[in-house]
Amino acid sequence: MQTFKGTKIVNGIAIGKIKVYKAPVYEISEELVSDIAAELERYEAARLKVQEDQNALYDKEMKAGHKDTAGIFEAHALMLDDDDTLNDPCKEIMAEGHTAEYAVRQAFDEAAQQFSEMEDEYFRARSADVIDLKNSMLDVLFGADTSSLQGTEPAILVAEDLAPSETVKLDKSLLLGLVTRQGSSNSHTAILARSMNWPTLIQCHDVADDWDGKFAILDGYNSCIYIEPEQDIIDKLTAKQKEDREKEAKLQELKGQPSVTKDGQKVRLYANIGGPKDIKAVLENDAEGVGLFRSEFVYLNSKEDPSEEAQFQAYKQVLEGLAPRLVVIRTCDIGADKTIDYMHLDKEENPALGFRAVRICLSRPDFFKRQLRALLRASAFGNLGIMFPMIISRWEVQECKKILEECKKELEAEGQKVGKYEIGIMIETPAAALCADELAEEVDFFSLGTNDLTQYTCAIDRQSANLERFSDTHHPALLRLIRETIEAGHRHNTWVGICGELGADPTLSEEFLKWGVDELSVNPKSILPLRERVRNMDLSKYKTEAPKAEAKPEIKAAEKPKGLFGRLFG
Repeated sequence: MQTFKGTKIVNGIAIGKIKVYKAPVYEISEELVSDIAAELERYEAARLKVQEDQNALYDKEMKAGHKDTAGIFEAHALMLDDDDTLNDPCKEIMAEGHTAEYAVRQAFDEAAQQFSEMEDEYFRARSADVIDLKNSMLDVLFGADTSSLQGTEPAILVAEDLAPSETVKLDKSLLLGLVTRQGSSNSHTAILARSMNWPTLIQCHDVADDWDGKFAILDGYNSCIYIEPEQDIIDKLTAKQKEDREKEAKLQELKGQPSVTKDGQKVRLYANIGGPKDIKAVLENDAEGVGLFRSEFVYLNSKEDPSEEAQFQAYKQVLEGLAPRLVVIRTCDIGADKTIDYMHLDKEENPALGFRAVRICLSRPDFFKRQLRALLRASAFGNLGIMFPMIISRWEVQECKKILEECKKELEAEGQKVGKYEIGIMIETPAAALCADELAEEVDFFSLGTNDLTQYTCAIDRQSANLERFSDTHHPALLRLIRETIEAGHRHNTWVGICGELGADPTLSEEFLKWGVDELSVNPKSILPLRERVRNMDLSKYKTEAPKAEAKPEIKAAEKPKGLFGRLFG
């Protein structure tokens, strides 16, 4: 028996033979050709064929109800229209006398490299999409048949890596689990694996061709794969697999059940989503609302600054599709590391501390007003919460509210209907957490963005692999800020939720409820497991009568400190 470690993407057990998936390798000539026009025609024919294939994959996934994965192929089809990044560089290389194959390899590899060097994790993961398109283009140019790479028997699929188009073409009935040598936890393949709930292991650097045909067990819980396991391992993990299936069936019984502890404490379990494509997942997993709609994806998926109407349609679709559930939509959280060309953002040395989120919006009021008008128009079709990110000061909230009110008056003067809505802010900086009492006077709700709050509290770049051993998502300073924010919100009748990764952390769920958190917003797949944990909790042991706070001595007006100390302590 041999045991190899990797990074888990999806928990679970897969048992069966291994099929090593090997993509075709092409020899690309660097010799120059004389008929440049012919190469340009071949390139254009391949581009249109691949674009047609991507649109066909989009239709296939939409018909299957997989809106999240369908969006991948819609984006791929749009990328093939990108002249600046892909098409023009290819044509320039062919104009020098190179073949279409050579031009595709060079230009697409360069574009993928540019994405991989970006600081933002989402955009780094997009380099895999460019490589996927490159391979699809080469398949067409070389006339390759890639239909028989998976085999004909159910198997654990092992590969160097898998592109989204390769993954979605797999016969799901033959797929027991996935193992790759490379890969990213934010790649589209990882997203697909999560949506399909396949046991998946990435970054398993010991992947070898001679695994093909061998019996194995993929253990997602322990982030490893056993090659030709011993009988005691087989017995143990077979039993665990059976237990998982029984547990999954039992979780389905929790749909429609309240998220309430044994002693009667209620918490709202909401979902984090990226757009209309996620409505199905919210409903299927019985989320009680949406605690974070990342509206930046409306911008990321557009080739130009999205119009008010385009944004309105996206927000309306989600609000209408999930009514009467509350949908909290975060205003644009683009940062300088997310290089959207049409926004013309300068490159920054430290984008995490730079021109991003509400700082962009308040600096570009016309840009901001387009989104706010779209949100207010959509509010007539559902239950809306508008949330401002990256807040550090009270004046920022007041300025956001002022612009929002201007937009409301404009729309009403135009005869547009505006519904009711709540206003909230992200608490994702220590500054916001420490001023929570002051900020709570301005808003209806807080949402703790624990990913950034951890980064800024611990001074740890959360995207740096070199710092993983120093990062502590349970750091006492972080937990203190979370608890004090919850308490501050409640002092001012401001409800408080958590929308970062810690919301689904099973080791902290009881602590959060003990502190009185009102809402937890997590990946849709985490809703039912989290509901099960909540319903098994008994918090009565913590509910002793709290000692009354001693009254603070009154400070006379003349004695009240001025300036910053006056605002904080006066």
